Amino acid sequence: MVQRAQRVRASSADPAARAVRQRNKPFGNITRGTTNPNRLRRVDRWLAGPQAWRLRTEDSPLVVDLGYGGSPATAVELYSRINAVCPSAHVTGIEIEPERVRIAKPLEHGGLDFRVGGFEIPAPGLATMVRAFNVLRQYDEADVRLIWDTVCARLSPHGIFVDGTCDEIGRRSTWVALDRTGPLSLTISLRFGAFELPSDVAERLPKALIHHNVPGEKIHDFLQALDKHWQAGAPLASFGNRQRWMNMCQKMHDDGWPVVRAPSRWRLGELTVAWSAVDPSAAVA
Repeated sequence: MVQRAQRVRASSADPAARAVRQRNKPFGNITRGTTNPNRLRRVDRWLAGPQAWRLRTEDSPLVVDLGYGGSPATAVELYSRINAVCPSAHVTGIEIEPERVRIAKPLEHGGLDFRVGGFEIPAPGLATMVRAFNVLRQYDEADVRLIWDTVCARLSPHGIFVDGTCDEIGRRSTWVALDRTGPLSLTISLRFGAFELPSDVAERLPKALIHHNVPGEKIHDFLQALDKHWQAGAPLASFGNRQRWMNMCQKMHDDGWPVVRAPSRWRLGELTVAWSAVDPSAAVA
């Protein structure tokens, strides 16, 4: 059963009120905490791949798994994947439910720890990477900007915040990447064979976009354009869905969509587009 979207407890746009709240208790709500091992492999592959340069800008980068859920598995996996490209990084798993942190404590070691907290990120220093997956999905859309601003204020100069959503086993995944200036891009990542049309990922869009997939909205136009080129590339299916997907990505680029031209990422079933192309706050031209 899908949990009803929540408003952030005692949310306020007033910085002073937020400061008082953050001193007294974690900022956020307890979510249902559904977690499956290896569920977040797609976004981790992106963080440890094209985003790994951010880790190299600091001597001891802090990476945060925010709202890791009922099991610490995703935080442990994140440490393993980040450590492979940056052994000096430290991973902190943050959960608002104290019992979940207590259960995770025995897994701590020199490069991994767990803390009780929320979007205020109660960890020393600024974060180089913050990953919050299937977390904001359980909040009200009206609170997204406040949450984004709160987390981004805790980023280092080259830091990145990833707000994403995926299905239960990680075959369909999307995420928004933000830095201290705001949202930068939207990435979709799909397992070949796990969809009929690229727009099947619509039900896994981040909270900021999921209610905007209707005619007249930018995200709807983007997904429809993907479907058009996917269907037009049907003759390439005999060479495999990877070739068909790469053709679709190239056609999107050729059409002028601000997609990142990265064939090595396209081969993985991944495509990143500039936030300006899907921003629901901007009118369609």
